[in-house]
Amino acid sequence: MACGSLDGASNSIVSVVTPYKMDIVQGNFVSKEQAEAVRPGMSRAQVRDILGTPLLTSVFHADRWDYVFTFKRQGLTPQARKVTLLFRGDLLEQIEADVLPTEAEFVASLDSGRKSVKVPVLEMSPESLQKLPVVAPSAAPKPLPPLPAAYPPLESDGR
Repeated sequence: MACGSLDGASNSIVSVVTPYKMDIVQGNFVSKEQAEAVRPGMSRAQVRDILGTPLLTSVFHADRWDYVFTFKRQGLTPQARKVTLLFRGDLLEQIEADVLPTEAEFVASLDSGRKSVKVPVLEMSPESLQKLPVVAPSAAPKPLPPLPAAYPPLESDGR
């Protein structure tokens, strides 16, 4: 009888307590501003300067770069975005992208879903701080002793 009631209690505790799950960020985040800065006709080096190194490149598809980004947070819908760039030789020919957030929108999404932390109140009011005695800066530090004019040799010549 006692074991049965203990079992029920442990099940109710497990249903209340949830383990912590880390935020998982994978891939290259590409913002709307970055994608708009990339134009057909740019070289691979110019594109890499703006977007960074692509997450996926393939030996079999040398003219295709994929920038893939996923962000998973406990209790929120995972974010997933993909930007594909197609090159002809060294020049960018085509851009295919999901709807991308601006940098400000992305940063705002990082804070969404988190519990806001109440900022602690200062223990002393500004008026109380002004009443504190002013501490004079300490006297000037003592100068360091002078360096020797010559240093001993690193290795002795055996004499």
